[in-house]
Amino acid sequence: MRKIKLLIVDDSIVFREALSKALSKDLMIEVVATAVDPFDARDKILQYHPDVMTLDVEMPKMNGIEFLRKLIPQYPIPTIVISSINDCVFEAIQLGAVDFIKKPDGKAILTNRDFFNDLITKIKIAVNAKIQQGTLHKKSFIDSSMPSHQVQNKIIAIGASTGGTVALTDVITELKGNIPGIVIVQHIPPVFSDMFAKRLDSICELEVKEAKNGDEVFPGRVLIAPGNMQMRVKKRGAEICVECFEGEKVNGHCPSVDVLFNSVAEIYGNKAIGVIMTGMGYDGAKGLLNMRKVGARTIGQDEGSSVVYGMPRVAYNIGAVEKQVPLDQIAEQICSFI
Repeated sequence: MRKIKLLIVDDSIVFREALSKALSKDLMIEVVATAVDPFDARDKILQYHPDVMTLDVEMPKMNGIEFLRKLIPQYPIPTIVISSINDCVFEAIQLGAVDFIKKPDGKAILTNRDFFNDLITKIKIAVNAKIQQGTLHKKSFIDSSMPSHQVQNKIIAIGASTGGTVALTDVITELKGNIPGIVIVQHIPPVFSDMFAKRLDSICELEVKEAKNGDEVFPGRVLIAPGNMQMRVKKRGAEICVECFEGEKVNGHCPSVDVLFNSVAEIYGNKAIGVIMTGMGYDGAKGLLNMRKVGARTIGQDEGSSVVYGMPRVAYNIGAVEKQVPLDQIAEQICSFI
């Protein structure tokens, strides 16, 4: 296989050189050029035709968000945003960036192996990802409000990875009213999970929050697993709550979709709906199969609407998916199953 041609865009010469040196050590990656700002990047794109681009957000002349807004419609290059802790990364994803990663502080870039390993993985995923732009605000809602007896003691469990923040936004913002409690695992770094939850909460009709240990699951509430914490559901007397805990990675992830889905299968049985969405790998597939085996209804995002058709593909191939639908039909399908 030919190497992935990579363009690095960052205004810091130290950061550019550190990235270039570290990423070039991978046998599958060739750093074809670096750029100091979006105008320089535009010229390098035309000259080198990179397969993937890493993009800093804070840059002179034009920031990374504005650059993406102008770039993606003309040159849809898979882009990974490198940013300090800032919720602008979600706007970048909405504009068509494939993924994001937290920028190390100061000199930590020179010794942060975890950062480089994560970035290399994201680059290899991005090269085959679809470029999709989402909508920041949904104007229409599906009438998902149900009589109390239909939502009582039921749950909706959702798992997603690469491309998931846009996909989840599209689904959750379509729902309103009296609907079973929703629990979500999105592969996402710490702190960003809380930012994502607050962003969703501000634009949808349901209550959305980053889950805290002991939070109760109830109709109209959406709980998103915190980054770097596993999350599962458990009984607490007559209530069902979430348990958020430090744990080993499962299927390479913390939080892991399988951890959540397996607990939902055990606690809720046939009173659950499981949804597996866009993402690389196989996390969630076996858990979704366990849910289906105990009578839960299950949904998988289809290939055409997935940024990366990995997790949904594996789930579908092992028989875990009862109904496979495009992204714009998932909310409707959830309501139909309820």
